[in-house]
Amino acid sequence: MSAERGEGGGREFERVLEALREQLADGTYGLHATLPAQRELAGEFGVSRDTVQRVLGELKSEGWVESRQGSGTRVIKLPIHAAVRPKAEPAPVRVSLGPFVARAFDRPDVRLDVFTLTSESLDAHIRLQAERIRAGEIAPAGITLRMLLPSEGLELPYPRPRTAPNATGSEDSAQRLRERLQRRLRGITERHTASLLAALHDLRTEGLVPAVDVEVRHVPLAPAFKLYLRPEAEALHGPYEVVERTILLDDGTEVEALDVLGLGSVLTRHVHDEGDAGSAGSLFVQSMQAWFDSCWELLADPVRPANVHRE
Repeated sequence: MSAERGEGGGREFERVLEALREQLADGTYGLHATLPAQRELAGEFGVSRDTVQRVLGELKSEGWVESRQGSGTRVIKLPIHAAVRPKAEPAPVRVSLGPFVARAFDRPDVRLDVFTLTSESLDAHIRLQAERIRAGEIAPAGITLRMLLPSEGLELPYPRPRTAPNATGSEDSAQRLRERLQRRLRGITERHTASLLAALHDLRTEGLVPAVDVEVRHVPLAPAFKLYLRPEAEALHGPYEVVERTILLDDGTEVEALDVLGLGSVLTRHVHDEGDAGSAGSLFVQSMQAWFDSCWELLADPVRPANVHRE
């Protein structure tokens, strides 16, 4: 999980937090850049300074910014998924999601298979590609997306309160906090999945992409890694690193928790070599595709009929 939001409520907080995180991802604010003053941000987003302070506090707890009295708020870390244009040079060992999704959308027939904890990172980059389509930069004839998400009823090992119960009644309290954290995670997934589906649905209904086929399925697995596949072409793979961090609940409660930051995970790229089926890249892509297909066909359950489909 990468962003933390209030559970059911705090919509202005969620909106501003998401907007600023997207600006970190798309390069609006680069490394060491200073964010506008709180008064300016409040005016820009039409919210109170209290909301801006809470958002900046959340970004600080995630490790993206730091605040110093008299110096404002400065960016100290950028998401690994920061969007950049694809380059023709050989792929580095450590890569980002933006160019991968751009390469997929540069093809006449877009095909993506995804296994992830939430759909948050993918949502942001799908929307960037949707804007490229609207701008006339690319014109795919079809988009096919299959996405595996953890089952809703599955109790995940994260996020959860960090401290163990040490007093009578504290065990129940810790369990309630854990349930709240898990509900928020599901809320993040639901919001971004709906956003992603709507973005692709709009491309079809606007007549910009003739064929759109999207399906989401739940699988009873707790993701230890994220996986993005362009079938028979390339794969991005990255582990979720568990971290200790402070999570701010919607009611202002701060929870010391064990969590994972999806935007901070390191992704490595593996390329299928058409001329060498036995190369390391080819074997990795083939094996992970076989793993994905087996989970899709044998373990996963459909979420519900997608609101986008092939025509």
